[in-house]
Amino acid sequence: MTPFTKRVIDIIANIPSGKVMTYGQVAACAGSPRGARQVVRILHSMSDKYGLPWHRVINARGQIGFHDEEAFMEQKHLLLNEGILFLDEARIDLKMYRFDSGD
Repeated sequence: MTPFTKRVIDIIANIPSGKVMTYGQVAACAGSPRGARQVVRILHSMSDKYGLPWHRVINARGQIGFHDEEAFMEQKHLLLNEGILFLDEARIDLKMYRFDSGD
């Protein structure tokens, strides 16, 4: 496992309930500001193995990034259960719910 991958896993694992981070924010905190796509890949391939709260990572516009309806609804449901309210069908207020990891 690369150091970047390890940092991404650690960062995502520590996003608290009721908060979100963006793919780019996670990448920047892990040391690669242009690594948002790598974060997507890591989430896709390692969320189950490491029990990551994958649903707490969204795109830079504050939207759920899934186009697949089932995955979209699962992520929205998980976020709603954590008290995150949506501004519209797919977008949340990042000013209110973005987590600052302190990195």
